[in-house]
Amino acid sequence: MQTPSHKQLLDAGCHFGHMKRKWNPKMSPYIFMERKGIHVIDLNRTIEGLETAGRALRQMAKSGKKIMFVGTKKQARDIMSSSAQSLGMPFVTDRWLGGMMTNFPTIRKSIRKMQRIQTMLNDGSFDNITKKERLTMSRTHSKLNRVFGGMSQLNRLPNCLLVLDVNHEHLAVAEATRLGIKTIGIVDTNSDPSKVDFAIPANDDASKSIQIIVEYLTAAIKEGLDERNKNKEEKSKVEESAKG
Repeated sequence: MQTPSHKQLLDAGCHFGHMKRKWNPKMSPYIFMERKGIHVIDLNRTIEGLETAGRALRQMAKSGKKIMFVGTKKQARDIMSSSAQSLGMPFVTDRWLGGMMTNFPTIRKSIRKMQRIQTMLNDGSFDNITKKERLTMSRTHSKLNRVFGGMSQLNRLPNCLLVLDVNHEHLAVAEATRLGIKTIGIVDTNSDPSKVDFAIPANDDASKSIQIIVEYLTAAIKEGLDERNKNKEEKSKVEESAKG
């Protein structure tokens, strides 16, 4: 994957931080300057963070680990969900329910309920019930799918959380930290970079900034997955040759 250039990051507005009065002092190493009361993020540090996180994600994907995309802010939902789906990775983009990781067995029950209703809707099991009952079940399925749809194929806890805005997703970050799950987060000037294992300093509000960063990280994961598949194919060929 090719790291975004300074110009590409500038054009996407990745350097725009928050107003000085809203800053988190722990972000000091990542701030280039202050201009008109607004902090400007050092894009050199952004690139460093991107490359470090990219290498980590690539290795995780190559090892077959699950990476969950978490981004419930309106401007990030479509970007995060489409990126995760393109990789076959789980995602949460509606809202993070407390206990999604720390109480995973209970969450799995809700996911199985959603899947059962979907099966019944598809196989005609609801044909003999009343219209009102069918409507109630459809609404229940829609509600569950909105919250848990991105986790439907997740049978175990993910190995890593890729988080947009560590302040907004503080519950997810806290649960991951408690369980020893790796965290990678986009941190703006009002965030605490020490909350995540891999911090990427950048504007976490602008959709263009989110897009360019998530696209790079998605490409890193895809490279890891491609390497994993290639290794599997080579191993299979070796085993077939040995049998022959």
